[in-house]
Amino acid sequence: MHISMYQASAPRFANTLQNLAAILDKAQAHAAARKIDEQVLTSSRLYPDMFALARQVQIACDTAKGAVARLAGVEIPAHEDSERSFDELKARIAKTLAFIATLKPAQIDGTEDREIVLKIQGKELPYRGMQYLLGRAWPNFYFHVTTAYNILRHNGVELGKGDFIGNP
Repeated sequence: MHISMYQASAPRFANTLQNLAAILDKAQAHAAARKIDEQVLTSSRLYPDMFALARQVQIACDTAKGAVARLAGVEIPAHEDSERSFDELKARIAKTLAFIATLKPAQIDGTEDREIVLKIQGKELPYRGMQYLLGRAWPNFYFHVTTAYNILRHNGVELGKGDFIGNP
């Protein structure tokens, strides 16, 4: 069985980002019901040297849009990292989903061997398309989505595995 690069990327990122938006809805309702300033949650982190919830969401969005853009060979849209509220974070997710929706299967399929070079901390990291998607983009994306989920769960938001997985 063959899975296309498009099917392995754009719809998977989009589905999980939709789940993340629904998780943020639950967190926002949790904060409102308990009269918690939502920035207490959006600035929460699991450990002092880890990024806060807002940054986890931003990086998840950046990873998703960056991955599909790199695979498609198009420019990555720039988003300012200024979101602090749940509404702003959900808007960031919506912008990312809108961008992903602009890409067509023909732009991403067949990119298994496309050369992709990431520049991270002054170093160039070369990848081939499949290696980049499966070995870099997916793990990074799921790491940040999972960490966002865990921050909220740790702070008492009633979430379960079904919220994370959603309806793939």
